[in-house]
Amino acid sequence: MKIAVIGAGIVGVTTAHELAVQGHQVVVFERHAAVASETSFANAGVMAPGYVTPWAAPGMAWKVLRHLLSPHTPVRFSGGAPFTQLPWLWRWLRASRTKVYQANRGAMCALAQYSTEVRHALDQRLSLDYELRQGYMVLLRKPADSAKAQATLPWLHEMGVTAKWLDSDQARVLEPGLSEGTQLHGVIHLPNDEVGNCRQYAHLLKTEAVRLGANFRFHHVITSIKPGPQPTLQWAQGSDGNPTVPGGEAFDAVVLCAGAQAKTLMQPLGLALPLTSIWGYSLTAPLRLEEQFPDLGPRAALMDERFKVAISRIGLRVRVAGSAEMGGAGGKMNTAALRTLYKVLHDWFPAAALPQQAVHWKGARPMLPDGPPVIGATKAAGIWVNLGHGSSGWALSCGSARMLGDLIAQRPCAVDATPFSPLRF
Repeated sequence: MKIAVIGAGIVGVTTAHELAVQGHQVVVFERHAAVASETSFANAGVMAPGYVTPWAAPGMAWKVLRHLLSPHTPVRFSGGAPFTQLPWLWRWLRASRTKVYQANRGAMCALAQYSTEVRHALDQRLSLDYELRQGYMVLLRKPADSAKAQATLPWLHEMGVTAKWLDSDQARVLEPGLSEGTQLHGVIHLPNDEVGNCRQYAHLLKTEAVRLGANFRFHHVITSIKPGPQPTLQWAQGSDGNPTVPGGEAFDAVVLCAGAQAKTLMQPLGLALPLTSIWGYSLTAPLRLEEQFPDLGPRAALMDERFKVAISRIGLRVRVAGSAEMGGAGGKMNTAALRTLYKVLHDWFPAAALPQQAVHWKGARPMLPDGPPVIGATKAAGIWVNLGHGSSGWALSCGSARMLGDLIAQRPCAVDATPFSPLRF
């Protein structure tokens, strides 16, 4: 089949590679000059299947309201989002019911574990080097947080996730750079979880997809999609964000992996997907590796449970990522969100990095109100989707791509695809 993939973030690249492996003729359309230029550019890099979970969870609404009173809240609203996003928030509240949450969390965890298996097989076959490190810790500042976290251990074990409770002394053996000045009441340690450079992985896999025959067309902005037995794309091509040269082409199938932009393309087709952008922030700073300083940076990845901020080792850099901003805009940085990232870095690794050389980033994480992404065929003929992974796109990408390829080929999926059906909306 001749298949168009729209979008070359981590989900689009893994999808293109998977379809090329399966023998399809793949053409990827990307509006930017390179792969992984938006959401996949500077994310936390964490791949922790047990902590791939819906934002819609019991008690989450109360937690959000309570956090809004804090200067270091993990959740922020901009541009009147509580009012402009009311339909999305209403769906989110309904999906926060216990039974719905448990089903969605189980489905997402299963897909994340499968995605890890697929990625490991690719790593072994292709010998990809993307600064991968093993180990993930959830840092717990308060006794109450520790009690809640320990209560999740039986569920993690039931899902097949290796997770251990460690006290502060045991945690500091594994992460010797952790500051003694910040209270630590224990950690959940997930020794098999990983952190890696998502953008680097996307570039490596793009190269492999090209070797298999995939064609990547950069600086191409899709202007319309016409569904049918042979869906047709119309586009405008040009550099510097000013595409002017029109074009069009027919395919056997079109796969939308375009993140938040997919919503605009789907609306004329009558596909009303409740997709919204939850903006995330990160700072990336070089580690302090002068001869007179020991390496006091993180060894792998950690999560500050109170502030929902991840601290990751990416090669010789430390990346601090977090915040969930609804209603924001790409060109406007929220200084309060950045202050929280710096606070968490200073609390846990005060001498590890060179913050004066930090680079800031903000990216949209397209999210669906109930949590699971949508993977599969839409009601529009010839139009498929692989969308809405939220903050878990890196962890779910390889499994999502394999699931989509199996659905297109009408093969049984290794993981139940029902919870990810686009038709649930």
